[in-house]
Amino acid sequence: MTIQPAKLSDPVVRAFVTAVNAHDRDAFMALLTDDATMSDDGSDRDLGDWIDGEIFSSHGHLDVDNESRGGRAFVARYRNDAWGEMRTRWSFDVTDDGRIARFETGQA
Repeated sequence: MTIQPAKLSDPVVRAFVTAVNAHDRDAFMALLTDDATMSDDGSDRDLGDWIDGEIFSSHGHLDVDNESRGGRAFVARYRNDAWGEMRTRWSFDVTDDGRIARFETGQA
């Protein structure tokens, strides 16, 4: 059963999912540290290129199935116009001031 974004445990992760699903690039970028990094399937990627291609230009959407690590990790069905739908895992490193320093994703 899907967890509604508003019910996700961690407020930063909740804002991340909400920004992705609303296609709100500005809100998404405001969540990241200036030097944020990310990886996809174990390979570091250029953050700007990846989010533009995998999320914003391809209408990415997350349906979270379950969460762990106090809400800083989850498994979701992710879909976009480029790849369709797939089961994915996500984890987040959040700074003390509530910004995402790194996120990792990949197929679950």
